[in-house]
Amino acid sequence: MTWTAPDVTRTTGPLAGGEREMLAGYLAFYRDSLLLKCAGLDGRQLAEATVPPSNLTLLGLVRHMAKVERFWFRQSFAGLGVPPVYDPARGKDADYEDLDPGRAEEDYTRLVEEMRLADRAVAGAGMDDTFLWRGALCSLRMVHIHMIAEYARHVGHADLLRERLDGVTGA
Repeated sequence: MTWTAPDVTRTTGPLAGGEREMLAGYLAFYRDSLLLKCAGLDGRQLAEATVPPSNLTLLGLVRHMAKVERFWFRQSFAGLGVPPVYDPARGKDADYEDLDPGRAEEDYTRLVEEMRLADRAVAGAGMDDTFLWRGALCSLRMVHIHMIAEYARHVGHADLLRERLDGVTGA
């Protein structure tokens, strides 16, 4: 049986509330939005580059966001000694380029797990908690804002990729 990305019920971001609730809510909304763009597609479809000459794919976006989730939340903010998601020897763009439709379920599951582990890594932290990145002091607030922007940009890419793939638009 061929694996297909599952249906997703998207979390809606809050329209009012405290800073943490708002930032975490909108991050959850965009995380779910990317997964929603993949729903119902199999590995071959997720790996298909549909907007030539770009080699960007939905599977590449899924893999990229798993790398970014781990990097910002667990490696950078929490300082956990977890290895990179992808082998650095394969190049900095291996997340986009080293695709295997047969591993799509594994890649999708990895992203969902990285989201969960990211939330766990910051559960007890405050938005003003800081870490050093490239010699600059950064806050958890910055990480949330950066991740919302990163997802929003890539969900826009995913909209175009999905529309070219099978005509699905919206949501």
